[in-house]
Amino acid sequence: MDRGPVEGSSRAVGRADESAAWHLTERCLAATPEDGARGMFFQGVVGVVGFLQGEEAQAKCLAASGLKELNAAELYPVTRFLAMAAEATRLLGPQLGDWEQSLRHIGTQATVDFLASMFGRELMQAAARNPRRMLQHMIENYRVAVSYGDRSVLWTGDNSARFVMRRDFMPAPYHEGVLQAALEAVGAQDVQVHGRQLSLLDTEYDVSW
Repeated sequence: MDRGPVEGSSRAVGRADESAAWHLTERCLAATPEDGARGMFFQGVVGVVGFLQGEEAQAKCLAASGLKELNAAELYPVTRFLAMAAEATRLLGPQLGDWEQSLRHIGTQATVDFLASMFGRELMQAAARNPRRMLQHMIENYRVAVSYGDRSVLWTGDNSARFVMRRDFMPAPYHEGVLQAALEAVGAQDVQVHGRQLSLLDTEYDVSW
């Protein structure tokens, strides 16, 4: 995999103020050519932007990644996903509130798209509508969805946990959307997800339902 857009590329950095807010350039520079994400997540971002902002915005979002077409199962450089996400937050921010809300929305869509895939259907079957089983099996399924990072879960109660991510390139709001949507998909009620950015690529999430 080529690295895709990196520092110095206008496609990668997007608008400076929003990019700086979540350290986009630093995240891109921390990536290696082996760090990739499935095309289904790219498609989800493009789909969200197209639905909310129309075809012109959708085309801008795809162009930001430097890709012309997307295969749902293929791994693409995470730097390209970061560039696309940065453009999406710029486009969606005025409508959804800010870049954090935009990333949560994109994260929610990522879960919807993953659960609709063959891998996601297997995850839903393994979770058996049990939130604890869902969180446990998500650790394995992250390895299918992306080629980087480590995840673990620490149980803090019958209906609560701390989900830890190491060397993951997306900011905390994105995974807040991912985790909330995953738990709601198995019927969890009153889901709360509060993420903390521990370092550039390390986050943890207090989850309850």
